[in-house]
Amino acid sequence: MFTKKQLRALLIPLVLEQMLTGLMGVADTFMVSNVGEAAISGVALVDSVNMLITYFFSALAAGGTIICSQYIGHQDDSDANHAAHQVTALALIMALAFALVLIPLRRPLLGLIFGTVEAAVMDAADVYMLVTVASYPFLALYTASAALHRATGNSRRPMLVAAGADVLNIIGNAILIFGCGMGVLGAALATLASRIVSAAVMLWYQTRPGQVISLRSPRSFRPDGSMLRRILRVGLPSAVENGMFQFGKLVVQSTVSVLGTTAIAAQAIIATLETCAVMPAQAVGIGLITVAGQCIGSGRPDEARRYMIQFTKLATLIAIVVSAVCSALVPFITRFTALTPDGVRLVCQITWFVSVMRVLLWPCAFTLPNGLRAAGDVSFPMLVSTVSMWVFRVAMCWYLCRYTPVGLWGVWFAWCTDWLVRAICFVFRFRGKKWLEHNVLQ
Repeated sequence: MFTKKQLRALLIPLVLEQMLTGLMGVADTFMVSNVGEAAISGVALVDSVNMLITYFFSALAAGGTIICSQYIGHQDDSDANHAAHQVTALALIMALAFALVLIPLRRPLLGLIFGTVEAAVMDAADVYMLVTVASYPFLALYTASAALHRATGNSRRPMLVAAGADVLNIIGNAILIFGCGMGVLGAALATLASRIVSAAVMLWYQTRPGQVISLRSPRSFRPDGSMLRRILRVGLPSAVENGMFQFGKLVVQSTVSVLGTTAIAAQAIIATLETCAVMPAQAVGIGLITVAGQCIGSGRPDEARRYMIQFTKLATLIAIVVSAVCSALVPFITRFTALTPDGVRLVCQITWFVSVMRVLLWPCAFTLPNGLRAAGDVSFPMLVSTVSMWVFRVAMCWYLCRYTPVGLWGVWFAWCTDWLVRAICFVFRFRGKKWLEHNVLQ
């Protein structure tokens, strides 16, 4: 169904976008880290909340991608466009609701989640959260528009827009953090500016004529209960799954906070490196949603199965390369942080351990289930991911960090156990046929 040229045109921009975003994320984190451990700790605490919301938007957008890609595979561009309008409106409404709730309640929320932390850390977190929450509507609009582009196979445009926004963010950080001495506030304002620009550019492209999916019909933004139910039936389980996943990370972050400022800062660096390291392989999973979705929509389940195997192998190959590079560079990268020698040693050792586990477990745990979701089998991945996360990533982490002497290592032992359980469950599900017994267009 897809030629090699079409697959390359889809995947190469996705991988480049994710790699660039990862590199910019590293640069962003380490620029803030030079302000001090309190600053990077405060930003890390808020980013745990921000990632929860970001993944929620991504899951809703992924639901729209699955619906739109199946409509496109079914050669029904009219319904694909109608679904695109509904996804965009839903994402914006949800973002505004989150912002209206979180801005006035940010300080009590931070205290509730993370408990008692140093005053300097809490002050930095409060400032950073105020500004970044204000950027949620723009983040939601960009995420929805980028997902709709990818549903049509156009991943090049989101890559270029994301690249420009990332560069703008880094330049803004350099000017506001170092040039103007604004510290954490400067980092937050740079993030806000980059998200405004990326949303504006993507929406401008989305409203131009000649697009396979075009947001040019104001009537289609009116709520359509039938279409919204289809989108939510696919997107809501993934949103719940991702929400629980990120909420679990919040609980883990709360557990880490009792280990002290050095552990919080070290965890922030390790988590940032891990996020960046999986981004190229994650791009393959994003592409798989489009490819498998169109295969299922056109009535070709065997092709969908074949692409799921190919994409998982590709994600493994990418994980090998990225893990090797990450392991080699981490001693050099930590020189540019304000971490103590103990913190630097901890970051290096844990990063090397996680790099090995990433190659062995991550592709089957995260790339393969995207093919299941593209076929409409969203409840099983949600159930497996939620149970595994709470039992292993959260409960196991909490026990190891609080009742054993392993310290921060306990977080990552639990993390990799979660990967292992997911991988086993999704491989067994894929080998069966129940994941093909869904019809998301009805």
